[in-house]
Amino acid sequence: MTLQLTQKEKSLLEDQKKHEQICIEKYQSYANQAQDPALKQLFNSYAGQEQQHLNTVNQMLNGQIPNMTSQQNQQSVQSTPTTTSSSSQGAISQSDSTLCTDMLMTEKFVSGAYDTAIFEFADPNARQALNHIQKEEQGHGQGIFQYMQSKGMYNTQS
Repeated sequence: MTLQLTQKEKSLLEDQKKHEQICIEKYQSYANQAQDPALKQLFNSYAGQEQQHLNTVNQMLNGQIPNMTSQQNQQSVQSTPTTTSSSSQGAISQSDSTLCTDMLMTEKFVSGAYDTAIFEFADPNARQALNHIQKEEQGHGQGIFQYMQSKGMYNTQS
């Protein structure tokens, strides 16, 4: 089955492609900069998922409807990387906090961009693929938020 894209749909996918490329670059770079091994693991895991998102967007740009069933099975194993939920707040790195804050902002932006794209696509399979990616982006945001909260970097009481 071939995906026939309108000019607007192509443009939206090109934007998402750029977003995914930047996410991959940031997660890989930030994994190398992170002080906490658990944060390194989290960022490396998310970099891999962002690469899968990029592959999906590229498939769609090439007129192919991605098979979300096989991707969902592969990604369900990876979707929740294990972060140590020890609330040892003694060794909080300011640079790790900055990296987390930046990636949380990035995920908020990317998720919102997917939200817009989903509403602009006519093909229900394309919408489903974009919705799947958006849910994973939201999961990345949740994972970063939980990490930050467990380390005392994110105060929800203020």
